[in-house]
Amino acid sequence: MKIRNPNSRFKIKPKRSDLVLEVGGGHNPHPRSNIVVDKFHDSNYHRSDDVKVHKDQLFLIADGEHLPFKDNAFDYVINNHVIEHVPDPAQFFDELSRVAKRGYVEAPSLIGEHLIPKESHTWGILEIDDKIVMMKKSNLSYIPKLDFGDLLLYFIAQNSIGFKILQKTYPNLLTVRYEWQDKIDYIIEPSDPELRSYFMQTWDMEKITKVFKRKSKVEELVTSVAAFFEVLGEFAFRKVFKSRFEKKAVF
Repeated sequence: MKIRNPNSRFKIKPKRSDLVLEVGGGHNPHPRSNIVVDKFHDSNYHRSDDVKVHKDQLFLIADGEHLPFKDNAFDYVINNHVIEHVPDPAQFFDELSRVAKRGYVEAPSLIGEHLIPKESHTWGILEIDDKIVMMKKSNLSYIPKLDFGDLLLYFIAQNSIGFKILQKTYPNLLTVRYEWQDKIDYIIEPSDPELRSYFMQTWDMEKITKVFKRKSKVEELVTSVAAFFEVLGEFAFRKVFKSRFEKKAVF
């Protein structure tokens, strides 16, 4: 079942003592992962760069739909931008739920897929009623072609504090961020016409408020202020880190 929607994969909450698995770490594994597995170790079709593993992380070649681990072998499992690629997401989710007690799933949302479409992505994804709902892009009435990724993820994200605050106050806008325990709740290729309409029709206010819960003015103010200070903290951290790195490079 769903626990919450973190505003970043770095805001997840595995315990310090937890044994953490990451399925599909690719070129950007989470630093908290103890073991990282990847199926396509020799192809970058599904990622932006070569496989990378941090110091002290164990890397294994494995298929996420058939993981070579015992039931509940891990306390926590991380899955970052993988499910949009997999042939059988139901089997994939069941495997994550089988091998770990808790975990985190992140993937492009249907909105993100329209704005930043990728040919390698098979699925459109939304979170509706605390469930991950997925439909094949090939079954949708409109398959976007124009990719605004450079504009949104690099230019605006790096230059606009307002956009950064938006990402943190509405974390499921461009991505689905889903922390869970016990079992991932999902619906693949829904037969319910109402659920399918989220993928096939223009959203009215009822649909909008189903996906993005309406906040009071006070809640919006509190979350926006918190996000503002979080953005400032991240900016200060990067500036200090960059300064130290440049000094080391010079001397």
